[in-house]
Amino acid sequence: MSTIQKLENDPRVVVRRSGLPDPDGRCVVYWMRRSIRAEENPSLDIAIQAANAMGKPLVVFFALVPVANANLRHYTFLIEALAETSVELRKRNAGFVLRRVPDHSVTGFCSEVGAALLVTDENPLRGPEHRLQTVVRQLRIPIWSVDSDVVVPSKLIPGKQYAARIIRPKLMKLRDEFLRPSRSIAARLPWKQNLKSLLCNLSVMGGMKVDHSVQSASTIRGGTREAKRLLREFVNKKLAGYPERRNHPEDDGTSRLSPYLHFGNISPVTIASEVLKADAPKDAKEAFLDQLITWRELAINFVRYNELYDSIECAEPWAARTLAKHAKDPRPVLYTEKQLENAETYDPLWNAAQIQMVEQGWMHNYMRMYWGKKILEWTRSPAEAFQIAVRLNDKYELDGRDPNGYAGIAWAIAGKLDRPWFERPIFGQIRYMSGKSTGKKFDSKQYIEQHSKQ
Repeated sequence: MSTIQKLENDPRVVVRRSGLPDPDGRCVVYWMRRSIRAEENPSLDIAIQAANAMGKPLVVFFALVPVANANLRHYTFLIEALAETSVELRKRNAGFVLRRVPDHSVTGFCSEVGAALLVTDENPLRGPEHRLQTVVRQLRIPIWSVDSDVVVPSKLIPGKQYAARIIRPKLMKLRDEFLRPSRSIAARLPWKQNLKSLLCNLSVMGGMKVDHSVQSASTIRGGTREAKRLLREFVNKKLAGYPERRNHPEDDGTSRLSPYLHFGNISPVTIASEVLKADAPKDAKEAFLDQLITWRELAINFVRYNELYDSIECAEPWAARTLAKHAKDPRPVLYTEKQLENAETYDPLWNAAQIQMVEQGWMHNYMRMYWGKKILEWTRSPAEAFQIAVRLNDKYELDGRDPNGYAGIAWAIAGKLDRPWFERPIFGQIRYMSGKSTGKKFDSKQYIEQHSKQ
């Protein structure tokens, strides 16, 4: 079996367009979309191995395009990560080309450089998947997508998984097989073409319409170096106490790595491997890995198999029935989206969570659950609640527009990946969280003081 055939059969590879690479092609193109890093990146590693097998150079292409609800906060983080990645790619003998709309066509770029093969990142979200399918229809060379941002390749867990308890044993069975470092090799032939490419700095946004209403998060910087620093800090100082501290929003006891996972600045394999090596109790390691692998990859499965993942239409039949039954129930108060956005509710705990998200670009996961459920209680319908939650999440969270975020909102408002609970007004059988009970489980007074309007 040839090297190309072996790579095609790699568990992380999905052959989107089959066939032999073009023997007359001048290079291999890696279309970087989701895995913005130059290390522990299976997409990059497989592209380099393919290029070496064919005796061709590798060029990495990134297209900067407008994205719904993305703003200066998201683009700043992205460009910081791209600047670092572009430098690190040189160490692996790979070229790097950055272009923005309207010069963003990967199809046109492949024609320009004479690509023999196109490799890209798997991305289960609807928009990226549709864009990839369009490219598959347009090109005549083989196209592979590589599942680089999960521990267990998604294609090995086929079909819709309805709960953590269902997917967990399937992932555990395969986990150790994929917790192996990837082959960090360099391209044998260096990239020498001098192509038009934009500089990786904030000026690159000059030719785009970027929403400047949400400023960059001053305490969070994009890139693999910062992700690895946070990982070291978590493993050395927080992991041992993770089971107790993770549900205390007032205590900085979590990894804060979700923005870096969303932008692909760090591999979940890297994180899991460092956690497993750590000098910490086994129960602490497994509690964290359950979040990183079970719940995160359940969210990816949810998005992959639910086309309407960002809508109330994703609800299971039992949840749709119970929400419809209680749709006319009187609400204690109704807030507009603008009031919610401005944290102008009667609930200081909810307001603190909203302020944390708006100001920092990040919200503690425990508060995200409460945040979503109160939006259901305070708006006119479950459908409206879902859409407001999605818009606010995607606008302010650095890890917005992510499977984890959509799954979390669906869990809170539509009972997704959960089970029916005792029936009550408004929520029906959707799990309920009250400010009184939630606030008793941690020092809510301290959390409110940490995130109050100045």
